[in-house]
Amino acid sequence: MPTTPAPAAAEGTDGTEPAESRSAVRSLLRLWPYVRPVRARLAAAAVVAVVASCTGLVIPLVLKWIVDGPVADRSTGGVWLGALYLLLLGVAEAVLFGLRRWLVARPLAGVEAAMRADLYRHLQRLPIAFHDRWPSGQLLSRGTTDLMLLRMFLAFPLTFLLVNSVTILVGVLIMLAQDWTLGLVLLAPALPVMVVCWLFEKRYSRVARQAQDQVGDLTTLVEESVLGIRIIKGFGRHRSQALAFRELSRTLRGTELAKARLLAGIFAAITTLPELAIGAALVLGTVQVADGSLSAGTLVAFLSTALALRWPVESIGFLLAMSQEAATATERYFEVMDATPESDAMPESDAAPESGAARAEVLPGGPESTTGGLRFEGVRFRYPDAESGSVPVLDRIDLHIRHGETMALVGGTGSGKTTLTALVPRLHEVTAGRITLDGADITAMPRDELRALVAVAFEEPTLFSAGVGENVLMGAPDTAGEADLARALAVAQADFVHALPHGTDTEVGEQGLSLSGGQRQRLALARAVVGNPRFLVLDDPLSALDVHTEALVEAALRRVLAGTTALVVAHRPSTVLLADRVALLSGGRITAVGTHHELLRTSAEYAWLMSGRTEKTERENR
Repeated sequence: MPTTPAPAAAEGTDGTEPAESRSAVRSLLRLWPYVRPVRARLAAAAVVAVVASCTGLVIPLVLKWIVDGPVADRSTGGVWLGALYLLLLGVAEAVLFGLRRWLVARPLAGVEAAMRADLYRHLQRLPIAFHDRWPSGQLLSRGTTDLMLLRMFLAFPLTFLLVNSVTILVGVLIMLAQDWTLGLVLLAPALPVMVVCWLFEKRYSRVARQAQDQVGDLTTLVEESVLGIRIIKGFGRHRSQALAFRELSRTLRGTELAKARLLAGIFAAITTLPELAIGAALVLGTVQVADGSLSAGTLVAFLSTALALRWPVESIGFLLAMSQEAATATERYFEVMDATPESDAMPESDAAPESGAARAEVLPGGPESTTGGLRFEGVRFRYPDAESGSVPVLDRIDLHIRHGETMALVGGTGSGKTTLTALVPRLHEVTAGRITLDGADITAMPRDELRALVAVAFEEPTLFSAGVGENVLMGAPDTAGEADLARALAVAQADFVHALPHGTDTEVGEQGLSLSGGQRQRLALARAVVGNPRFLVLDDPLSALDVHTEALVEAALRRVLAGTTALVVAHRPSTVLLADRVALLSGGRITAVGTHHELLRTSAEYAWLMSGRTEKTERENR
């Protein structure tokens, strides 16, 4: 099962700059709005960590005092006093580092939660075209793995890049104050280490981004395999899926090994070069002590300070690696957050501008005029990622469904029926023309208001991991109760729910796969009608039902359709007969409109479509 890499992996979604060309610092600075509310505690934690780290640098000075004083003078009491000082310094350092961890734990958990909440909220507002392009596993990895990396970065590398820099600077000053010649010896590897870090940062950034994208691909494959487990088992494709998973895992393993090789290289460099410098300083310092130009205590303090700086220096590679991973995680997070959400503003199109009077709000006045009902005026639609010169999916659609009328939409496979129905609740935006509800242009309405007026039921019903009642009442106002639920279930002939273990409180499981296709479709239909919608758009809502259940649903549905304006995609003649009129969609255009019997006489294509379906229905009845 193929997977698709994140569409925005190579180029910023705002069209300004490819992600690869941004520095890690510039990427990480985008976290500031989330960090700002907790900046005081993070700053306090950084100060506490600096004090704790510098407290550790006092220990070599105490050792110098002990060696040159009590030890040289053979004073036992002085040695015990020095040991007490060392103990107190060690305890103080441990307490301060513990305080730092306490300061950052709660606020950073809050930052991660806020970012995850913003991501989820933003995903709900993004258009369908965005979700069509992006694999769900890529979005999932951004909301889980990437945010975990960011929390870890804010908790550790962000603080310790500062702490270790200050520690190294203070330690070098202490060593230069002890003996400047030995200090210069230890400073010799500084330039080579900086060059190695610069090269590492450039290479590791690319590999880290590649690994995170591959984790998203692997997540997508696992998710698809779990959701499609019936297909995999039914067609015996578990081996091919296992091979696909193994291949992606092998690719990710190779990328992780490349990261490990880079880390091994920088660790080897920044460990070996300072160790060589410490060895040279030890030899030179020993000669100076033997010559009497340097005290033994000073050499002990110098070497103790140098050894105390080993961790701050050696951790540079580890901290840089975590920072690069956090920078790429930030880029991946904001690739989604930068995507333009749905807005209530009038979308740009190549349609002629309409006058203000033409867009006048007519909804409250009730709709018996010629502008009432659902109207498509010169509607053209082309998918956003299609080439500008390509043939539109829908072209010059003119269709009027009068107030209280039910219109059946019939057409061959690929004629654009589902796309047309998706335009009414603005799941997609028209490329040209306009759609009106009782005379009001839908693009002039807030989306929440529009979708409160229009209820939809799709051919592929989607249910959530919740109770039956919760799934159905998603289509109703918050004030809806048990009576509304019972009425909707009766219309959809979904009385089977009362035989479930916990009735309407029974959890249907992920995607509702614990139910049959017909049961899921009936619950989706109940969800569409539960709120007594003013406009109803049904995309072949009865396709999964047997003919007997279909007849019962149609009888109940007639009563619902009598009080609403409805557009119903129909494939079966029995569904067509629910409608007052029928529209034939062919090649992206409405080619005929009339009653079922009129089109049977006047449209050869319609008669051909219905004749095949009539024969099929008769075979099913037999």
